Amino acid sequence: MKARVKWVENVCFIGESESNHSVILDGPEELGGRKLGMRPMEMLLIGMGGCTSFDVVTILKKSRQAISDCYAEIEATRAETVPKVFTKIHIHFVLKGKDLDKDQVERAIKLSAEKYCSASIMLSKSVEITHNFEIKEDA
Repeated sequence: MKARVKWVENVCFIGESESNHSVILDGPEELGGRKLGMRPMEMLLIGMGGCTSFDVVTILKKSRQAISDCYAEIEATRAETVPKVFTKIHIHFVLKGKDLDKDQVERAIKLSAEKYCSASIMLSKSVEITHNFEIKEDA
């Protein structure tokens, strides 16, 4: 896998993926940022959230669960001093569907966290990552 990050101005950069997608990255205002894009650490959280959500939805579909919606609310705590690494990450999954099985949801989240999600597994080597979920019934 390859990527390219190109400096635009101040602390603004364009990230380009090998799959020909682009994203604007920008830093905080106090460091010269202008709110033109996400901060790199935000991208890291979103990447991890996307990776684990992908797994959870895929596992639930393969388990024949009637899932209609899934989103992950991610909250992270960072160290106070440089480097301001993540120290804790909590992922709250909200799943919607028809008669979703609580045990199947729990299993999908556990499999993602422990076996499939490359981003979560990599980050868990240095960050405490916790999960919980809620199920909402389709009308």
